[in-house]
Amino acid sequence: MSVVIKVENLSKQYRLGNVGTGSLIHDLNRSWLRLRGKEDPYLKIGEENDRTIKGSSDYVWALKDINFEVKQGEVLGIIGRNGAGKSTLLKILSRTTTPTTGSVKIKGRVASLLEVGTGFHPELSGRENVFLNGAILGMSKTEIKRKFDEIVDFSGVERYIDTPVKRYSTGMYVRLAFGVAAHLESEILIVDEVLAVGDAEFQKKCLGKMKDVSSREGRTVLFVSHNMAAVQKLCDTGIILKFGQVNLCGKIDEVINKYLASGDASLAVYEIAPPPDIAEMAGFAYRLQVEDSNGKLLNEIPVGKPWQVRVYFKLNKDVNHFIIGLGMNDANDVNLRTTWSKKMDLLSGNYEAIFKEEHLMFATGNYHLTLGLSSFERSVQYIENVATITISDIIDRSLNKTIIRTSGNGLFLNPMSVEIVLLG
Repeated sequence: MSVVIKVENLSKQYRLGNVGTGSLIHDLNRSWLRLRGKEDPYLKIGEENDRTIKGSSDYVWALKDINFEVKQGEVLGIIGRNGAGKSTLLKILSRTTTPTTGSVKIKGRVASLLEVGTGFHPELSGRENVFLNGAILGMSKTEIKRKFDEIVDFSGVERYIDTPVKRYSTGMYVRLAFGVAAHLESEILIVDEVLAVGDAEFQKKCLGKMKDVSSREGRTVLFVSHNMAAVQKLCDTGIILKFGQVNLCGKIDEVINKYLASGDASLAVYEIAPPPDIAEMAGFAYRLQVEDSNGKLLNEIPVGKPWQVRVYFKLNKDVNHFIIGLGMNDANDVNLRTTWSKKMDLLSGNYEAIFKEEHLMFATGNYHLTLGLSSFERSVQYIENVATITISDIIDRSLNKTIIRTSGNGLFLNPMSVEIVLLG
């Protein structure tokens, strides 16, 4: 198989709090020198992109000396904590931003699906955006027409295809955007964590399509996700990014095992990115914390000990028959259990939901949490793989307590309780 992406000594530096690089003459000179293979004369000494420490420099390296190759038909998973440089790397590969130093050589057309809101013109209809994106990829009108029905059928927005996309919900927007990226004839498909905003059924449909375009059509796929189960199922090889540098590049099983063993996969606090249509939603969760029974933050949870998950959420309006649920999946994406709160009628405001468990009776390892908010059994917000928890070795082997299922479902007994408190 031939190499279709080759990244050599790639680095990207940003200046904090400033836009631009100084002057037009600097930008022109920098571009001319880059074409000649020369170093950037205006490059400043920057710091490592470690968000856990407070730096003193105005310059930070989002990426530093990245090197890797991707072959035709290969599916590459790019993983790492938030702020590791994953999205910056994809933007450079998608040619939406330029590197500070180094080079990227790409053979073929690139279709990318990055954050929600990119790639479509909000004033144009879904139909017009499909043809616009095809034209950008160099496809003729006849070629686009041949793919059009497949795109619409896959995305399920046939009824709204002639409506301006600015009136689409987030789910409709993402479905059509993925349908366009996956079905139009590009040699390379780049997909960021944007699929996390879709529902579970659509996520599986997208993963299946990405696998199909790689194995059957021989196209190359680059996939960024925090869902290790999805990465493992889809990808052949993987890269771990840490503080803007390649920590490991190799077979996907080896890469995932190192990532999970390093502890980088699990945090104590997870800030949940606000959805684009946040003002139109009945409610949304914005933070999740993993704690012990006293509210102390935990990176690892001891087997057999009490623990709790605290979820902060806001309701934009009064919501009746409100339910919040927390699911727990193993590394193979098998649902072990889901815990639901009781149905409640809640007024608008800020709330916290606390999921408590007296004795954590799962084997050691890493598990993924899924969060859902609903009203009248209709989804308000659904976030797959919202957090990853690590369960550590047994601390108390004398535990021998009978656990009785209370609510929810899954493969394991469910001793968790749910408490919802109005804040303020």
